[in-house]
Amino acid sequence: MTLVLAWNNVRTNRMGFAASFTAVALAVMLVGGSGLVVAGASTHDESNGVMGLLVLSAVVSGFVSVFVVAGMLSLHVLRQRRTLALLRSVGMTPRQVSRLVTAEALMVAVLASAAGCALAVPYAVMMAAFMRMTGLAPGGVPVKVTAGPFIVALVVGLAVTLLAARIAARKAVGVGPLEVLRDSAAQRRLLPWTRAVIGAAALAGGTVLLWLVPHVRPKDAAPTALGATMVLCVAASALGPVALRGMGWLLGAVAARLDPGAGMLARSSLVAQPRRAMSAASPVMLTVALACTFLFAVATSDAAAGVTRTGASAWAAPMLVGSAVVYTVISVLNATAMSMAERTEEIRLLRSVGTKPRQLVRAVCWETLIVTCAGTLLGTGIAAASLTALGKAATGEAWFAYSLPQYAGLVLVCAVSGLAGGLAATRRARHGSLLTL
Repeated sequence: MTLVLAWNNVRTNRMGFAASFTAVALAVMLVGGSGLVVAGASTHDESNGVMGLLVLSAVVSGFVSVFVVAGMLSLHVLRQRRTLALLRSVGMTPRQVSRLVTAEALMVAVLASAAGCALAVPYAVMMAAFMRMTGLAPGGVPVKVTAGPFIVALVVGLAVTLLAARIAARKAVGVGPLEVLRDSAAQRRLLPWTRAVIGAAALAGGTVLLWLVPHVRPKDAAPTALGATMVLCVAASALGPVALRGMGWLLGAVAARLDPGAGMLARSSLVAQPRRAMSAASPVMLTVALACTFLFAVATSDAAAGVTRTGASAWAAPMLVGSAVVYTVISVLNATAMSMAERTEEIRLLRSVGTKPRQLVRAVCWETLIVTCAGTLLGTGIAAASLTALGKAATGEAWFAYSLPQYAGLVLVCAVSGLAGGLAATRRARHGSLLTL
């Protein structure tokens, strides 16, 4: 019965599961494709010099996959809380709700993993071609289709989805039968104790890794700094709602002063729902933190060694991290769209009391820009801490090399993706009928 209901939910709510499907499919593609490239390079003597970068790129891809898939499923359950409450009100037990959420996630994961494996080979071929063009592997990297990388990718896709589904199912079980009747949008608990403990532990672990960066061997400094960035991203994601409520209030006050009506609506929404806003800000934070750490760590190491990259070799580092960045940018669009899609009833209510579509467009834009700015600030702070420790390890001074155009371009892409997702998700609510059947 649970499997039939889960399949009907997936089949009839394709758009609702599209973001999770995309996240899992791209995650399997990244992990499987990176695995194929690493496996090919390990059998090619000319590629031994770039194995460290390839393995590091694969680790980044795996971490991004775990982070994004977990966030997408959590946001999906948050959107479905009233539907789950309705099922509880007609007699479904908490165990049945948990099994339903898990079954839905696994069905999506199986279909998405198959699609991701099909895309892994073209992705690996493209990565190998870029490595040859940029001079990382002048002789090329042979891409051989072997079972190992696909097995790892499938295990990662299914295991991450199952773990994220179990975490999301715990949230679903906590939805009471009367939730469907609750009209208030305010969240009752800003930071559950489990989230606070995970955040505090990750923050402590990230701090320890930052301290270790200048004290490890020089060749281990960059991986340690990247590890610190990953752990601090977990901490910021867990503790982020607290920071986002404060940043939402401050940045929202600026928006309210510049555009009183729309800015006030954006600020009120962020203050009332900081956890929902953090779900949209987390991909931005992850994109900025990981991309800046990876790109500017290479630039810092080159500057400390007196190396200047020109021509195709200058694109080597952006190419290795580019696929993960594209993935996180897609997740920015998905997360913003899912977050704003939950606001359709609120937008229709605002229209019914006289708010004009133009005002709603400005409110959506302000809210998206504030969330993007908050995620950018968190990601920039994390990257700056890791890069400063790396610079101290390389030269003994607290500094790091950076590229302002690359940084600005990264933030601009995140902002545009967020605006596109938010405006597309709310278009029907802003211009369609006020009544829904």
